[in-house]
Amino acid sequence: MNIPNTITLARILAVPLLVWLIIGQEMLAAFLVFMAAGISDAADGYLAKRYDWHTELGAYLDPIADKALLVTIYVTLGLAGHLPVWLVIAVVSRDILIVGAVLLAWMMSRPIVMKPFLVSKANTLSQILLAGLVLAELGLGLGLGRLVWILIWVTGSLTIVSGAAYFWAWVKHMASYEPQPRPQRRQRSAPVKRQRSKAKVSKAKISKANASKGKPS
Repeated sequence: MNIPNTITLARILAVPLLVWLIIGQEMLAAFLVFMAAGISDAADGYLAKRYDWHTELGAYLDPIADKALLVTIYVTLGLAGHLPVWLVIAVVSRDILIVGAVLLAWMMSRPIVMKPFLVSKANTLSQILLAGLVLAELGLGLGLGRLVWILIWVTGSLTIVSGAAYFWAWVKHMASYEPQPRPQRRQRSAPVKRQRSKAKVSKAKISKANASKGKPS
């Protein structure tokens, strides 16, 4: 367990804290925790690259921490009435569909690697900005309601478009995937078996002939 993985685990542990703060209407504290989580995400990525602390555990933990944080914030803000329900449904459904598609491909022995598209990177950035802006508006009262409204529609559009792009890539992969042929056991050819049987018959005849010669006439 290295330092980047420890920071990532701390970000995962911050998820229930954020939920508790939002439900308790402690929006300023929630905004500060969210900002700290964003800084920690940048920090563990920098340390992993700078000191070559890449691990298989970190490769799984980092995206899990990011998705858990964003999805939890969107669901909690949606339940509290600070984000529209349709946007929350779109964000959650997109992630569920992507994970389900990858699992289905794996179960059907057609594994797929979902590489991030440009639109998906823009969608992630938009989701982060919207979550941070909503928490800042609720905690600090910056008067950015119109900007929040615009970003809601931008995030919703990017979420739908990126989800459609992943779905289309999955459909093309499943339609064009050709599994590797299984190695077949080498079977002995029939002529070889026939030659061996003929050899056995000829040996039997020779042994009979030798036996008959040995008998008295």
